[in-house]
Amino acid sequence: MDKLTNHPAILLSFGVVVLVMLLLDLGVFHKKAHEVSNKEALAWSVVWIGLSMAFSGVVYHSMGLNKFAQFQSAYWIEKALSVDNLFVFILVFQFFKVPSILHHKVLFWGVIGALLFRALFIFSGVELIKYAYLPVFGMFGRNWHVNIVLLLFGIFLIYAGIKSWYSGSEEEASKDFSQSPGARFIHRFFKVSDHFEEDHFFTVKNGVRMVTPLFVVLGVIEFTDLLFAVDSIPAVFAIAPNDPFILYTSNIFAILGLRSLYFLLSNFMHRFSRLKYGLAVILFFIGMKMVIAPVLHISSPLSLGVVAGVLLISVIASQIWPEKK
Repeated sequence: MDKLTNHPAILLSFGVVVLVMLLLDLGVFHKKAHEVSNKEALAWSVVWIGLSMAFSGVVYHSMGLNKFAQFQSAYWIEKALSVDNLFVFILVFQFFKVPSILHHKVLFWGVIGALLFRALFIFSGVELIKYAYLPVFGMFGRNWHVNIVLLLFGIFLIYAGIKSWYSGSEEEASKDFSQSPGARFIHRFFKVSDHFEEDHFFTVKNGVRMVTPLFVVLGVIEFTDLLFAVDSIPAVFAIAPNDPFILYTSNIFAILGLRSLYFLLSNFMHRFSRLKYGLAVILFFIGMKMVIAPVLHISSPLSLGVVAGVLLISVIASQIWPEKK
């Protein structure tokens, strides 16, 4: 927490921007449920990415090149890994037959939940890492300073990268989301009505207060985001393991732009069919960076270059060699 309080002006500007944009988003531009067009989604994507880049400029001016590179790396890693999340969101909405005009509200409150859970994961993770360093020991003529948590995160990300490379989308596409832990949790503790009630999460039937199927969908979305955080949060810890300010601000800016990216890509996801291989390479690279950190330090600017290069190559490959199916 100390690194957060070292930059009160930047932290205040971050909080004000996020709060104002969320209020404008729900209270003004999306006060009435409607289907988000590609043009509107593109405009909001430009706004969120623009705000993120402007904030990274503030980080560069106030904290220097290294922190700027850390912010950019963490931001684009989270952004890239979110694409898999978006694919699952599409499947969830299709499975529950959610009308398109209701997608934005579910994603908005899903993002609010993600803000809270990511804060919990990041701040608790930073504190855990502080106390996970093993005593310095000598081996092969040099001193080693190993962090057991970062080492375990790295091994997990290497495994996740290999698994992601060979995984297919067919398994997710055939999944029964009504049996997911998020849906089962809602059904266990709440009575659920049979039909959607416009954009309401709660309703009253015969004097009994119930939740609507839209609330069940929200539960599934929240649980899905928690699962994806298991990959993305350890990945950004490789960038700035001891700086919650960089980790949280970059993560939140990436998450806040997730809804507009969903609407922008939902009709064009097939155009990025090779991106999953790029994400697998990124996970593997970050995992290796964490594992070899006691021996070899890979700088933040170099990490940013690798992440950007892999993403660019995978997007170009998607256009040159699109999936036939």
